[in-house]
Amino acid sequence: MSTTLILTGEGLGIDDVVRVARHQDRVELTTDPAILAQIEASCAYINQAVKEHQPVYGVTTGFGGMANVIISPEEAAELQNNAIWYHKTGAGKLLPFTDVRAAMLLRANSHMRGASGIRLEIIQRMVTFLNANVTPHVREFGSIGASGDLVPLISITGALLGTDQAFMVDFNGETLDCISALERLGLPRLRLQPKEGLAMMNGTSVMTGIAANCVHDARILLALALEAHALMIQGLQGTNQSFHPFIHRHKPHTGQVWAADHMLELLQGSQLSRNELDGSHDYRDGDLIQDRYSLRCLPQFLGPIIDGMAFISHHLRVEINSANDNPLIDTASAASYHGGNFLGQYIGVGMDQLRYYMGLMAKHLDVQIALLVSPQFNNGLPASLVGNIQRKVNMGLKGLQLTANSIMPILTFLGNSLADRFPTHAEQFNQNINSQGFGSANLARQTIQTLQQYIAITLMFGVQAVDLRTHKLAGHYNAAELLSPLTAKIYHAVRSIVKHPPSPERPYIWNDDEQVLEAHISALAHDIANDGSLVSAVEQTLSGLRSIILFR
Repeated sequence: MSTTLILTGEGLGIDDVVRVARHQDRVELTTDPAILAQIEASCAYINQAVKEHQPVYGVTTGFGGMANVIISPEEAAELQNNAIWYHKTGAGKLLPFTDVRAAMLLRANSHMRGASGIRLEIIQRMVTFLNANVTPHVREFGSIGASGDLVPLISITGALLGTDQAFMVDFNGETLDCISALERLGLPRLRLQPKEGLAMMNGTSVMTGIAANCVHDARILLALALEAHALMIQGLQGTNQSFHPFIHRHKPHTGQVWAADHMLELLQGSQLSRNELDGSHDYRDGDLIQDRYSLRCLPQFLGPIIDGMAFISHHLRVEINSANDNPLIDTASAASYHGGNFLGQYIGVGMDQLRYYMGLMAKHLDVQIALLVSPQFNNGLPASLVGNIQRKVNMGLKGLQLTANSIMPILTFLGNSLADRFPTHAEQFNQNINSQGFGSANLARQTIQTLQQYIAITLMFGVQAVDLRTHKLAGHYNAAELLSPLTAKIYHAVRSIVKHPPSPERPYIWNDDEQVLEAHISALAHDIANDGSLVSAVEQTLSGLRSIILFR
């Protein structure tokens, strides 16, 4: 259900950003007179500083390494408008429109704090674009995340103002030049006043918008990974004893304890996994008395990922609600302060960490897949999870495992850090440290899109495994009858998406030549990327993760 989001400069959450960026929730600016008065007062301060020839960086001086150039009052507005032109240097493909929409929302929210010296009219124009689904074209290369996302934000600014036909937009699915778009919206072209160009381009809003979308998706992928693990534990006939609260009370890391508790919830009522919470040990001759590490140490392995995502989310929320340009204006003291809130280090480091955590998740799942397909380790299931073992030409999920194996190293490679690989000589050595937050966030999006494919494959292994385990224990293939109630939901969702309804006569995959698994991967990944039925099926897990990751 669509809602209206009121921007005040604070209190904006990650889910709020996603609802506007992806689901076109309506946006309005607050009518709080104190907030509006603060915005007006910051503009008045700048105008007075220009009139009185006061030294204010980027207002009565040049930019960056040319801040020793004095700008006269007559040139102050031209300085801002000229910045649009020399920053029109984006390269590469267009950013996804959802990321640009997130960036516009965050730039507007930042300016509502009243410390930037920008007219309310320009802030309102960003809201108008959002509500009309008009999205500027922004390129994927151009920001080192030091003085903020200069090049990407100028692409947004030029389109908002109608600077030139070279600034293009997507108008509700149609490509237009920005001047034509303004005419269609009934808005006049604008020119920037002193400080306004700096206020628009000097900030972290694009990298932070991308990051918000990525964290939203990462939380979904973590929920799906947890439920995939629960499917695979049941497929392997593992025990729930490793998740007993007694164990985790003696090593009470927050993420570890939550993961253990939630795995107990996911496995509750299962007739496929072993219930040994009473301390018993169902030792079977020739078998290990305890599960292998990938099952037994699941809370200890996933716990740091959960805690790490909570850390990232906390700092992301702070960045979302920050004034991140320079200089900032304190109207109460009639002063401006030169600083560095435009540095996106929290985003750069956070997105480096997010990519690393996503690679760890994939590595863990890859080990579970290896157990499932190996008769030496899978507790009696067919090799490569072959369905119809009477047909000797069947190879089961052998090719699917190869595809998974091809993706997992890419995900761990993408986990390498970028924030520590910055050029130290940028812009006349002025930006001699920089965050690489924009690049790191773009790599995080690539990681998310790749991991969506990998999770789709993982779920296919999980469904096939529980079908085969059900046949081994009950003589039929409808795993929904023996699965825990919570994991039965994702089992049904997978079966529905790939159009293979549960059957007592056959598992998910029976003969190799009866389906194209490539199409199944594509359908499942598309469902995940679009918050479809798989996401609905894991809502209880997502709800738990929201409480620990977003509001801790």
